[in-house]
Amino acid sequence: MSNSILTYRYRLKDATSGKHLLRMAWACNTVWNFCNEVSLLAWRRHKHFLSAFDLINLCAGAGHALGLHTDTLSEICQEYARRKRQCHKIRLQWRSRKRSLGWVPFKGRCIRLRDGEIAYKGRRLRFWSSRPLGGTVKTGSFSQDACGHWYVNLQCAVETPGVPLGAAEIGIDLGLKNQLACSDRPEPYSRENLTRKHEDALGMAQRAHKNKRVKAIHARIANTRKDWAHKTTTQIARRATLIVVGNVSSTKLSKTRMAKSVHDAGWGQLRMLLEYKASKLGVTYCEVNEFGSSVTCSACLSKTGPSGLSALGVRVWTCTHCGSLHNRDLNASRNILRVGRDTLPGIPLCQ
Repeated sequence: MSNSILTYRYRLKDATSGKHLLRMAWACNTVWNFCNEVSLLAWRRHKHFLSAFDLINLCAGAGHALGLHTDTLSEICQEYARRKRQCHKIRLQWRSRKRSLGWVPFKGRCIRLRDGEIAYKGRRLRFWSSRPLGGTVKTGSFSQDACGHWYVNLQCAVETPGVPLGAAEIGIDLGLKNQLACSDRPEPYSRENLTRKHEDALGMAQRAHKNKRVKAIHARIANTRKDWAHKTTTQIARRATLIVVGNVSSTKLSKTRMAKSVHDAGWGQLRMLLEYKASKLGVTYCEVNEFGSSVTCSACLSKTGPSGLSALGVRVWTCTHCGSLHNRDLNASRNILRVGRDTLPGIPLCQ
């Protein structure tokens, strides 16, 4: 058995709790902006950044005046210092009421949990318990989405078996028409283009300046995409013992005419879900360079496949060297699996 961190997300029920959380979120913005200001001042005077420990000491005693728990102040300071190290900037963006979504972090000892109810700072907030909570709550936060709905996110330490449920070695080719092509099954995982499906309704709402309707459509697209990604990656992780994914760059393709389809495919989200679910089940996960995987014959390794932008529409081709018939995406996934086997130690080479 091994321990891992899982995040459970529940939507809050009470309409009145939203106003209370919004006031606390504004207080959190005040603390964040204070950290931003003193950090910038320290850089201008002494040419060094303040650590999370320094920021916590400077914020000591402000919790009572702002209506926040002391641990919430420390969480904000630690998150600010963490973002500062990642971004390597003199200052981060300021948080405001209009442009920043609500966010109230806390530690596990700040809250009390019951059936469908959470208590924080003497106030009880109800939520929809969509699935049972497992493990020990370490940290968490209240967060707001673009539609104004509030959620509670609980990061829990849970025990995982660490033993793969399946025995398949799977290579995955990420695409646009077919989002996932697996080497162990002939049919790819595919869904409709959600952006194109809702673009007419989205365009009408944008031209009419119906901001609430625009946010609702964007939320529907994001939720549908996330739901499909969760279900698909769960099926793959449960039958695998090795997952190898091609490192296709969405950043480069987002600057081409295929940008809308690239953003709709959500390759980054798929890779993230596959990686954490593989870690949870003890499945080996790696990403490899997929250069040449579509034009290389998986049977004889000859580069006889169709190449170039003009040949993107060719989905089935025959190798002129050995005569093998290949599906473009399935052949690419097999080549990706072969490269992954060659890369990882202790795994026999693909014949």
